[in-house]
Amino acid sequence: MSPLAVGLRATVRVTVTEADTALAMGSGDVPVLATPRLLALAEAAAVAAVAPQLEPGQTTVGTAASLEHHQPGPVGAKIVVEAELTEMDGRRLVFGFIARVADTDEDIVIGAGSLQRVVLDRERFLARAQKPVVERG
Repeated sequence: MSPLAVGLRATVRVTVTEADTALAMGSGDVPVLATPRLLALAEAAAVAAVAPQLEPGQTTVGTAASLEHHQPGPVGAKIVVEAELTEMDGRRLVFGFIARVADTDEDIVIGAGSLQRVVLDRERFLARAQKPVVERG
């Protein structure tokens, strides 16, 4: 029986730096937390939530994401992103996540959404990834 279970969660905490901005990442021209960086933080939290429970040789890969980015995160802002495993269907894992400004009395939500990841064998996945992609006509 898999030790994976709905309710597993993890938190990632970061301070927004210049490298995290839309300007630096090429996703916009403003110096605030980039949406792709917010998504990467959510993925990191999801990975951290289940990684300790995976069997040796297993990993997860992302297959779908839905994200709403509500508020800007300026350089220097402390951000906390929490992901929780909310659904399991075989190898498919669904996570909900929320990103907030940390260290404040206010509940300021930066963004939220859902992620889907699939559990797989790391070595088989990497071997398959090395094969050339065949174009379909």
